Amino acid sequence: MSDFTSNFWSVFVTTLTLVAIVACALLLWMAGRRKVVAHADNTTGHLWDVDLAEMNNPLPRWWVWLFLMTLLFGLAYLAAFPGLGSFAGRLGWSMQGEYEAEMAKARANLEPLYARFASMTPEQVAADPQAHAMGERLFMNNCAQCHGSDARGSKGFPDLTDADWLHGGTPEKIRETLTQGRIGNMAPLAAAVGTPEDVRNLSHYVLSLSGSPHDSLRASLGKPKFVTCAACHGMDGKGNQALGAPNLTDDIWLHGWGEATIAEMINNGKVNQMPAQEHKLTEAQIGVLSAYVWGLSNKPGAAR
Repeated sequence: MSDFTSNFWSVFVTTLTLVAIVACALLLWMAGRRKVVAHADNTTGHLWDVDLAEMNNPLPRWWVWLFLMTLLFGLAYLAAFPGLGSFAGRLGWSMQGEYEAEMAKARANLEPLYARFASMTPEQVAADPQAHAMGERLFMNNCAQCHGSDARGSKGFPDLTDADWLHGGTPEKIRETLTQGRIGNMAPLAAAVGTPEDVRNLSHYVLSLSGSPHDSLRASLGKPKFVTCAACHGMDGKGNQALGAPNLTDDIWLHGWGEATIAEMINNGKVNQMPAQEHKLTEAQIGVLSAYVWGLSNKPGAAR
């Protein structure tokens, strides 16, 4: 890791670049000063393919000046723009700055398109055909990679078309999730639960809460161990949206179901993250997108 915290590579790149430019200039100077003894026919005596002779002509002046101008341009460019290691350049240009300027311009151009939705409620936005089309495009560009083009999710990625919400399914909560992102964290609990047999028994009790196939005897033995889980999921297992703890009494399994899967969750825990969108999308875009996502599970009439 020391390679990434020291300035060695910055100095290395700077030195290599400048040495290469100086070496090119030196090569040109040496080639111009060297005198080659020529024969009477102005050749050097070198032959290729029997009769292809090398002439002893000087470098064309236009080529020499063009070469020098190229070297000077290179030095001027390296002084003005980043190129010499960590030196930022005299003009202060950067890819980050260029990106931010382009994004600011794009957002300014988009504002008029979203202006009329600012005074509408999320429910009205979700029912508006134009807003629905715009929200759909935003979803396909920013959300479909994880939740799928049909928004039904996959293993580890929530289905957005049902009524099961980890952090709440109101338009305000969805907007908060899109803006700030979410980090779901279930700690490993095997040590608190007990032996591997206790973990198996608890897994069957968790399965029993949703009526999933389970061993009733193991479930009865695992019920007392559920107190370890109740701090987040509640004694009734219905979850806690304030903590992002899922409801264990329905038949919706984000990471899969079955004894082995639930035991793995208890033993190893799980961390999930949804990235924040506030740096990618404007506030108006997030408003339209959150209304669209809300509409996926609430089916507003005009949008359908």
